[in-house]
Amino acid sequence: MSQTRFLPLLPLDDSVLLPGMVVPLDLSDDRTRAAVDAARGGRPDSIPEARAPGISSRSSQRKAEVLLVPRVDGELADIGVVAVVEQIGRLPNGTTAAVVRAATRARLQAPPPADAPADDAPVWVEATVVEPVAPPGFSGTLSAPHRGDDAADPDNPDGAVTRLVTLALEYRALVTGLLRTRGVDQVADTVAALENPSTLADTAGYSSYLSTAQKLELLRTLDVTARLEKLIPWTKEHAAEVEVAETIRRDVQEGVDRQQREFLLRRQLDAVRKELAELDGSAEDAGKEDYRARIEAADLPEKVRTAALKEVDKLERTTDSSPEGGWIRTWLDTVLELPWSSHAEDTYDITAARAVLDADHAGLDDVKDRIVEYLAVRRRRADAGLGVVGGRRSGAVLALAGPPGVGKTSLGESVARAMGRKFARVALGGVRDEAEIRGHRRTYVGAQPGRIVRAIREAGSMNPVILLDEVDKVGSDYRGDPTAALLEVLDPAQNHTFRDHYLEVELDLSDVLFLATANVLEAIPAPLLDRMELILLDGYTEEEKVTIARDHLLPRQVERAGLTADDVVVDDEALRQLAGEYTREAGVRDLERATARVLRKVVAKVALGETELPVTIGPGDLTGYLGRPRHTPESAERTALPGVATGLAVTGAGGDVLFVEASLADPETGASGVTLTGQLGDVMKESAQIALSYLRSRGVELELPVGDLRDRGIHIHVPAGAVPKDGPSAGVTMTTALASLLSGRPVRADVAMTGEVSLTGRVLPIGGVKQKLLAAHRAGLTTVLLPTRNGPDLDDVPAAVREALTVHLVADVREVLELALEPAFDTKLPKAVAA
Repeated sequence: MSQTRFLPLLPLDDSVLLPGMVVPLDLSDDRTRAAVDAARGGRPDSIPEARAPGISSRSSQRKAEVLLVPRVDGELADIGVVAVVEQIGRLPNGTTAAVVRAATRARLQAPPPADAPADDAPVWVEATVVEPVAPPGFSGTLSAPHRGDDAADPDNPDGAVTRLVTLALEYRALVTGLLRTRGVDQVADTVAALENPSTLADTAGYSSYLSTAQKLELLRTLDVTARLEKLIPWTKEHAAEVEVAETIRRDVQEGVDRQQREFLLRRQLDAVRKELAELDGSAEDAGKEDYRARIEAADLPEKVRTAALKEVDKLERTTDSSPEGGWIRTWLDTVLELPWSSHAEDTYDITAARAVLDADHAGLDDVKDRIVEYLAVRRRRADAGLGVVGGRRSGAVLALAGPPGVGKTSLGESVARAMGRKFARVALGGVRDEAEIRGHRRTYVGAQPGRIVRAIREAGSMNPVILLDEVDKVGSDYRGDPTAALLEVLDPAQNHTFRDHYLEVELDLSDVLFLATANVLEAIPAPLLDRMELILLDGYTEEEKVTIARDHLLPRQVERAGLTADDVVVDDEALRQLAGEYTREAGVRDLERATARVLRKVVAKVALGETELPVTIGPGDLTGYLGRPRHTPESAERTALPGVATGLAVTGAGGDVLFVEASLADPETGASGVTLTGQLGDVMKESAQIALSYLRSRGVELELPVGDLRDRGIHIHVPAGAVPKDGPSAGVTMTTALASLLSGRPVRADVAMTGEVSLTGRVLPIGGVKQKLLAAHRAGLTTVLLPTRNGPDLDDVPAAVREALTVHLVADVREVLELALEPAFDTKLPKAVAA
């Protein structure tokens, strides 16, 4: 039967005690002292000895008891614990305290009176002692045998005893694991020895990871099984947090220990080095003196030597723990690694140098002639005893511009070999940071010199051949414009005193041969382009491609395929067909890929037993390896109808052939006007308007029926509509297409043309003549119409191409129409002519 007692009440603000907890109570608080004194003094006279059955007061043998009830957020709970005053004494800090032990739960019968007495007067309340609830058949301890372990027991239908024992053991394992993680093994052993599940669960009152609300919920839960069911998830959540925190702490500790160990070992190493230096009789700071000796021994320019010695003075005044010491050492190492006085001897055998260039590359005579001229001048100056003039040596800055695949990049290494110089390559594609060229300031962490200085260091001489690859792909953003930094590097009047931001000493680049490569000249800023000597590489002729494939591409691909020259023989006609019908490009990259594919097919067939080595490949065999040709002459087919003319253009991939188509709409099908399609730029649209205006104004003179254009729509289309097009050189082609449409006379299939047209019918000069004629030759055309003022440009066209083409220089549109249009049969304008 439950007991009801009259006990002095002591509220605990935001604090919860569970049975079994032992805590001190500070007696300096008046209310606490009053409650403890009342408990020790006994029942007051105003309270009867026995008011009701089951009600008892404290006997003389019983220890002093006080009712401790939580008060959360100013609200008194309806349940608390009966605490026994075990001892009263002084704490180590000198304050008086009472040590109490929570014995059992007790529920308030009624709230305390509203008219609470003064702080020094105790409050007596009536409380009922409540006992924990366990399943029937539970023996009270975990290790003792239990009645009701079998789920078939009528007193234990759901296996409640077994569940209680399982939960208690799981919770005990969790708590002991947490305690051992914290290093309190003695407390863990005490908890591990607990056998009563209720007592075990009430140890959670000491858990700091539980909130006041959670502890109050445990105090109110009398059922031991339910109490453990609440505790286990809370404890698992805290255990997971502890595990993560422990992992982080362990990682941090390992890092700290490693740093401390490294620091200690380095200090010991420094001490050993110091002792060895003293035994050898050398200076105490041998490392710093070593830099001074290396600088004195190095053949440095005077200004560089002075700057380096100043840095050594700073290093000697710097403590070992200062980070500036590392920066100074890195700078000194960089300065000493540069080849300040090393110059490669140029090869003055001009004939041998030209032979090296011819052996490495077919064609490209402009570049080879320029290198030979450079070497000839260098030899002449050396024979005359002429050295440096005005602090400047005889370097050069060449820009090699042309479509992809013509050998611009590979030419740099060949030039260096022909001249007997070292070679370094600087890739500029995608570079957006100005510091990549001029270096970083030494104040930045991880600072290093720019790419030019690093190229000099890698080459090992002050006069290497430096290839600035893809100079037209340089970008710019908030970090600066690298092309602006290149202005000083590539200016012969300035680069003898080039200053890198990292070095901050003068570096002479006037003896360096710079070779810059680019695909599109329009992407290079004009001031930078003005500092370079431009050499255009417009592509290879078909014969040159055959030579390159036979002498360079085929041997390389044969070796990569694991074959020998005796295993596979590809005759020149097959190579010519590869270059002309399976590839159509200014360079030879696609040709090399096609050659590699043929050889792979041969190796695969040999592996499958379909053929045997050696294999000879002729023109008729290519279809079996590569399929049908991809590029066949189409000009005759495209220009079979009036209104279609063949033009020539220049793209980033070299010269190309384009077709201009024109059509007239029936008067009854739509409004008049001009429609332009094919992604044409503004200049090209203006060329179409000029061509139409010229024909309108000269129609009678040209015997063209232009009167009906007032009522009929005109549509001009340039195929390959997905490719943007612009430029004035299609003016002649558009005029010819419109004249062909109006006259009903088709354009000759073997004729291509290019040139800008004016309103008066004059044919004006254009650019890219060499690339356009090469494109016409590749496309199988035989006649080309060029502006008269482009006559001198024919000298740049290879002789083989000039001989294969019939070039007519024209000055007026009437000459173009006479040469381009087929003879007239019926000049009557049809009702509708479709192109």
